[in-house]
Amino acid sequence: MTHNEPDRRVIDADAPQYNATLVKRVDLTDELGYFWVKFEGQATHFEPGQYMTTGVFADGKLIQRPYSVASAPAEAGTAGYELFVRLVPILRFTTLLWRLPLHHRMRMIGPKGRFLLEPNDNRTHLFVSTGTGIAPFISMIRQSMIDSQPRKTIMLNGVSFADELGYVPELESYEREGTYPLHYVPTVSRPSDPRNAGWQGRTGRVEAIVTDVCREYGLRPDRTVVYICGNPDMILNVERELMARGFPEFHVKKELYWPKGKDAALVGRSADAS
Repeated sequence: MTHNEPDRRVIDADAPQYNATLVKRVDLTDELGYFWVKFEGQATHFEPGQYMTTGVFADGKLIQRPYSVASAPAEAGTAGYELFVRLVPILRFTTLLWRLPLHHRMRMIGPKGRFLLEPNDNRTHLFVSTGTGIAPFISMIRQSMIDSQPRKTIMLNGVSFADELGYVPELESYEREGTYPLHYVPTVSRPSDPRNAGWQGRTGRVEAIVTDVCREYGLRPDRTVVYICGNPDMILNVERELMARGFPEFHVKKELYWPKGKDAALVGRSADAS
């Protein structure tokens, strides 16, 4: 990935508004990483599916962005809030985040968002996402396990390249060991690219295979609730496919990772969230 220009902004080491710390980072690829941010005081409760807004001051200006939390609310006071982030090649927040050393102070506010699980919902849950849009679903599953209230789940996640699939060992272990009633369905949209050499799983965008997944797993519209998270074009396309299959609109819940026509155009990669 080539940035439009080097990020030479000076990140403020301290600011009165800082109230959290970057406590952990694990890189998945050069452009994808897991980041844990922890409040310096008491943790703020959130519901699985909600997002926190994190940022730093650079050149005296607060630069921030909202991210869905992937960790369980029960872990906020100890491990912090886990964020799954893509590096975007524009001079906004992620180019600053990638430069932050561990233990750097930050600003974090929230939570916000209404992309929440319905209480006591016994229907099969179909989670559909692209790229980092998988994050809120990871939080939902993790907290459901802690609460001993698992929900039968089909997890459909699409990426351009296989190495961009997040949380693979965790999701595969749930399915393999039966620790969560989950079927994990990853797919790559560029199977002929050399970067996907050796990939033997499903291919195609999630909107192209969602009806096949519904058919394969016997997902009936009256017994299934669908949650979709990602870019707006994908959401509209998946929703259209599901409606054609008989899913009523009120059985489909959605979370847009950016306003249509805004950040998506800047990123230039509609398959993934930033």
